[in-house]
Amino acid sequence: MPRHASAPLVAAAHELARSVDAMRFSSPVSHVYNPLDYAWDIHEQYLRRYGMGRKRVIFVGMNPGPFGMVQTGVPFGEVDAVRDWLGLSGAVGTPRVENPKRPIEGFACPRSEVSGRRLWGLFRERFGSAEAFFAEHFVVNYCPLAFFDGGRNVTPDKLLAAEAGPLLAACDEHLRRVAATLEPEWAVGVGAWAESRATVALAGRKVKIGRVLHPSPASPAANRGWSEAATRQLTELGVWK
Repeated sequence: MPRHASAPLVAAAHELARSVDAMRFSSPVSHVYNPLDYAWDIHEQYLRRYGMGRKRVIFVGMNPGPFGMVQTGVPFGEVDAVRDWLGLSGAVGTPRVENPKRPIEGFACPRSEVSGRRLWGLFRERFGSAEAFFAEHFVVNYCPLAFFDGGRNVTPDKLLAAEAGPLLAACDEHLRRVAATLEPEWAVGVGAWAESRATVALAGRKVKIGRVLHPSPASPAANRGWSEAATRQLTELGVWK
């Protein structure tokens, strides 16, 4: 098997899925979704198709969005981008306890994940094909779980410290395994929190850490030309020329 084959990524994701699946979270969390479980088939397709070879840059997201990876199993997995640009599709299951306010509709989900549309849209605009982008880049979410308080999204930084500790430890270890497999020059956090977690997880390794503005529509700055801002940040860092 080639040294940089995708099998180690698949094994690492399997282990992460198992470890976080056993964790329990209390109020304000009402529901927890693990797309590495119910959307595993699509996630595995993503790893096997695009996780081959050494990557110069890995982009590190926070955790699944309700209309992105929650629906498709792919980081920032806006449906149109995953199906039409990444060329991935298939059946998606449902969590053991489904949130009636956040149903899983898979590739039939009618809502667009704005963050994913912006992120993958930039990559498509700059590189043209998915194969050209993934020749040197990869995208991974730091935390694979999505948390909800009823219909509201709860980000991992809002979890109780005692419950977050084991989760962060598992996610740190997974990111280290991803970095050991892909041997990136850069780990770029998509947003400040992802950058901070990459800094902790990859401390002592020969990986440069950077950050781009998060593309969430909740960010006023992201709504004023996110693609241009992110491109400028990546150019100033030296990640892109």
